[in-house]
Amino acid sequence: MQWEYERLTMLKASTVNGNRWLRAFMVLALLATSGCAWLDVKHRQLIYRPTPGVPAGFAGLQPGDQRYFLAAQPAADDAAEKAPDIDPGANGGPEPARLEMWWLPNPDALAPTLLYFHGTFRTLVANVRKIESLREAGFSVLAVEYRGWGLSTPITPSEKTILQDAEVAWAELKKREPRPAMRVIYGHSMGSGVAVDLASRQRPQSDYGALILESAFTSFPDIALEVGQIAWLLSQASDERFASVEKIGRVERPLLMIHGKLDTTVPIVLGERLFAAANPPKQWVRIDGGKHSDLDAVARNLYLEAVQGFRKAYLPPPSPAPGNAASSPE
Repeated sequence: MQWEYERLTMLKASTVNGNRWLRAFMVLALLATSGCAWLDVKHRQLIYRPTPGVPAGFAGLQPGDQRYFLAAQPAADDAAEKAPDIDPGANGGPEPARLEMWWLPNPDALAPTLLYFHGTFRTLVANVRKIESLREAGFSVLAVEYRGWGLSTPITPSEKTILQDAEVAWAELKKREPRPAMRVIYGHSMGSGVAVDLASRQRPQSDYGALILESAFTSFPDIALEVGQIAWLLSQASDERFASVEKIGRVERPLLMIHGKLDTTVPIVLGERLFAAANPPKQWVRIDGGKHSDLDAVARNLYLEAVQGFRKAYLPPPSPAPGNAASSPE
């Protein structure tokens, strides 16, 4: 009888707790689906953790590298685009939306060009080491700072605004690198979702040469599920998906994926699932001592060998570009 009483007490407690979570989820879902702008903004701030500004200790880029700005796609009627902290312009109105761009040419003028998409929270400044590793592996690098990060327009970003920024960066890449087969799309963490989306919408035989993903995942809801059932339920009320697993099948160019076995931000199982869904040719590199953002540091030789080997295996031998690919855009 005592055992039965305790079992019923535990069952009642778990039911009450479950009902509390269910009610909380239903309230959040109702608010999200009813157009609650405040909740939407808070949710996106939590997901993306945009980081405006530049650390005071940043010494700047190397001589010959360029840091400049491009106009972002306007979308004044989109709530995700509006931000109260955009600096006023000379006429008292908001400054036109802008994107911070970095151009880091390789010493070899015939090197292929890599379009770099970073993840959440960390700005390009925090990605300098990884960017330099990719340049050392034989690429010129064009990197974009999404709105909400660095010196780009300060907004609360969304999947929509980030993908819009990726389109601007893609147009810039085509100017910088007129040889389609020498264009490589790269994404780390959330940037992998940006890279897969962009690659999945291109013509593989005439627009780009290869795709490289680092610390990649299947979708935001799958990351939430790894955290727990409640996080997954809450993710279902969000429009922020970055569902790479639904798009990777449309990628038809060579793919390299690199993942750290000790990654607790994006568990390696999610990278493995995405890799399994991808088309060949594809290469998988696991770094046993690697976590989420340190793969190029903890296993530098393996990292460089993997990227260099992939470049040599799947990109054509360098040939002169029509015009000067390393010149500044007009």
